[in-house]
Amino acid sequence: MSDRAARGAIGFHEALIDLEAITSNVRALRERFGTEHFIAVVKANAYGHGAVPVARAALAGGADWLGVAVIEEALELRAAGIDAPIVAWLHDPDERFDAAVAAGVSIGVSTLEQLRAVAEAAGRAAAQASVQFKLDTGLSRNGLQRADWNAAFELAAGFEQTAQLRVDGVFTHLSNATLQDDVDCLDLFDEGVAAARAAGLAPGLVHAAASAAALRQPDARYNCVRVGLALYGLAPTQDPRQARELGLRPAMTVQGRIANVKRVPAGTSVSYDYTYTTDRETTLALVPFGYGDGIPRAASNRARVWLGGGVHRIAGRVAMDQFVVDVGDTPVAVGDPVVLFGDGGEGFPTAEDWAEASATINWEIVTRIGGRTTRRYVRGDADA
Repeated sequence: MSDRAARGAIGFHEALIDLEAITSNVRALRERFGTEHFIAVVKANAYGHGAVPVARAALAGGADWLGVAVIEEALELRAAGIDAPIVAWLHDPDERFDAAVAAGVSIGVSTLEQLRAVAEAAGRAAAQASVQFKLDTGLSRNGLQRADWNAAFELAAGFEQTAQLRVDGVFTHLSNATLQDDVDCLDLFDEGVAAARAAGLAPGLVHAAASAAALRQPDARYNCVRVGLALYGLAPTQDPRQARELGLRPAMTVQGRIANVKRVPAGTSVSYDYTYTTDRETTLALVPFGYGDGIPRAASNRARVWLGGGVHRIAGRVAMDQFVVDVGDTPVAVGDPVVLFGDGGEGFPTAEDWAEASATINWEIVTRIGGRTTRRYVRGDADA
């Protein structure tokens, strides 16, 4: 068993989060990208790793901004005493923005209506709001449409003159479909940034690149990158070798303890629908994780776990609370450790392995871990 997974008593089902890996990953990425600003994206509970401790670890590594999707996530960080700059960019249609303005959260604006609502909230608070324009440059999701750019920039310039708000940034998000698609989006983004400046705005942050674009397109970095997946030691190419080449370490190890062991004869069927039947006398080990804990049902009969000193495939359907592993003649016992995924350099299956087995992406594998899975933080101070 590796030093990391063996550290302390292993819980029934837990996600071991290496906070030093987060800090180290940020340092490595900051050095590689060389941008003036670095936004550590901690939305969705920091991709399942835990927003507050991960935010602190990222800031310790040199991040100077935090990024979240919704305002509630930003307010959670503020309530924990984190006073670093935060940007939030996805809002309820009826959001009044009062809490965000009061907490000093920079508000990503994607419509004229949102811009007006932020200015109104600033007026009620007698405070100056921070906004960042999100421009739709081809992803067709959130973001200010090109036809509205000039009107929005002129309106914002007027609000700046009355000190209701200041425009701290302009940003977009790329599709990663093809390199040429992203080049076209960046050309359009450049037009938007130029239009904002022509309207008299002076955004301090200009950002387009998340992890994938930051790694493959230096011209997409501008003066700020917005890093999510790579922060957690995972590569957006889904190739764990790239993460290792970049000096990144996976921060999450999902592990637990074997709940039951049975020696069974050939011809024994396993789990729902009997999609797996033993072809020999063998040992079955019960692992107490299921889709209720975020384990993909699609990984049935495909994904592998580490136990008994080696890697073994899931046998049969993943159920809500548990799945079974056929370990053959490997000696295992109730209470033995089992690692679902972690650092491939330590011999464990990786989040990328699970993504491939589940026909999904590594982003989803780590983010969906939840339910009854306890997060335990090591190699860092989660309460600092």
